Amino acid sequence: MSHRFIPNTDADRAAMLQAIGVTSVDDLFKDVPTSELRPNLKLPTALSELELSREIQALAARNANLNDHVSFLGAGAYNHFIPATVPHLVFRTEFYTAYTPYQAEISQGTLQTIFEYQSMICALTGMDAANASHYDGATAAAEGAILAINQLPNRHQVFVSPTLHPEYRATIRTYLAGLDVQVVGDADPGLSFEQALEKYLSEQTACVILANPDFLGEARDLTPIAERVHAVGALLIVSAYPIALGLYRAPGDCGADVVVAEGQALGNPVAFGGPYLGIFATKNQYLRRMAGRLVGQATDTKGRRGFTLTLQAREQHIRREKASSNICSNQALCALAASVYLATLGKAGLRQVAELCYHKAHYAANRINRIVGYRVDLKQEFFNEFVVACPRPVAEINAQLRAQGIIGGYDLSREYPHLGNAMLVAVTELNTKAQIDQFVAALKQIKNKKLKAKS
Repeated sequence: MSHRFIPNTDADRAAMLQAIGVTSVDDLFKDVPTSELRPNLKLPTALSELELSREIQALAARNANLNDHVSFLGAGAYNHFIPATVPHLVFRTEFYTAYTPYQAEISQGTLQTIFEYQSMICALTGMDAANASHYDGATAAAEGAILAINQLPNRHQVFVSPTLHPEYRATIRTYLAGLDVQVVGDADPGLSFEQALEKYLSEQTACVILANPDFLGEARDLTPIAERVHAVGALLIVSAYPIALGLYRAPGDCGADVVVAEGQALGNPVAFGGPYLGIFATKNQYLRRMAGRLVGQATDTKGRRGFTLTLQAREQHIRREKASSNICSNQALCALAASVYLATLGKAGLRQVAELCYHKAHYAANRINRIVGYRVDLKQEFFNEFVVACPRPVAEINAQLRAQGIIGGYDLSREYPHLGNAMLVAVTELNTKAQIDQFVAALKQIKNKKLKAKS
């Protein structure tokens, strides 16, 4: 064995090369232009385990992490408190090492947790059925569009709100690229949701996809929107914020046909972007068009309760030609974390977290709006995120905030240039009053520095 960490021996490699009809590994790259090959990677000298550990720790220390910084950054990933019960249960080996629960007779624990997750998601969203999860919120939104297209095959337009998360919009377009479907509604980011709906909603619309609260923080009454969408025979797909559902009416109670969400906020850490959890729930009438795994409750030959994967004809791994999607995987561990989180908090606890987010965000918005040069639209209904018009480019402001140990809001200039210098600020229950006051003072100081520089 030429390398202690590579199990293939020289004889193994020679046998594999002979089997595929080449004489050396170099032959495998003969079709790659020589100019594109990198024969000398200039790798650093090998390190011991101790040296490597120190190297990685030094690299990690360069990150503006949420343990050492105060954060007001959201835009789809939120820093919420995670009760100790969540990691304690999630990292039990019987859950942590489990993956695909194909064999119900040996997967009862995993199947039961997924069933309980589905039940909680239905209660939270006001829907009849939820699947075992998708990869993330963007994937779930795209699967919602595909459900609507399959349900209404003679319609060839999908309306996407201009204030849906930009990454969700991009993912939807990727998923629909090979279909005879036109994505409308979000081409002009300067249009409001209401303006875009007025312009594009028609008899050709298969579904309307919007976020509530939307990417810019605005929360809407979904009932009149649902009535308008249903009047043209289309489906309403709502991308929700799970924590906000502890305070707001469930989308299903307002007329939504499909509810999708990013479930990261439910007991999963921000973790530099993943893994996350795609929530997907719908009404019973669309159940057979729902992609992904579905765990059902059954009884065995002795009448005892048990759990099993159900409606498998929808699944890619059983009957590909009949599948509603190419997705059959689920984020079981992240879904388990969401289940433990929701069970730990309960209905009252989730509402308390939601109220804390709401009131702290409104306190922050009012304080920031009083600073000369900054402006917040306080007439707009919002949950825990809001847009701040800034006196300077957000990148400059955030750089100065980081120097003070504060992670500022999301820079909206790339996706919504018509807003000018605008920052999307998120506040959660973890942001204390002292931290909010520190953030406000830092914004004021940065503004004053700019004024002095001009004079």
